Amino acid sequence: MANARLDLRIDEDVKAKAEKASALLGLKSLTEYVVKLMDENASKVIAEHESITVKDDIFDQFMAACENAKEPNDSLKSALNYTREQGFK
Repeated sequence: MANARLDLRIDEDVKAKAEKASALLGLKSLTEYVVKLMDENASKVIAEHESITVKDDIFDQFMAACENAKEPNDSLKSALNYTREQGFK
């Protein structure tokens, strides 16, 4: 059950179009339509910002660099320890 509230002021024309779209989709209310759009768009935006797509050749170069990486130096180890102490994951 929803328990958070969001109040909006929007242009009357925008509201009318949204109500029509909601009805055309067979949704129960304008609220259901807005929540559906927000959820779908938020998921899309989050996915776009939490992932990265690279071309095959760039990925191959990255993997080769990882496979040929040297032992981390003291500065890098110190930075890792610091981030762990700060709670970064």
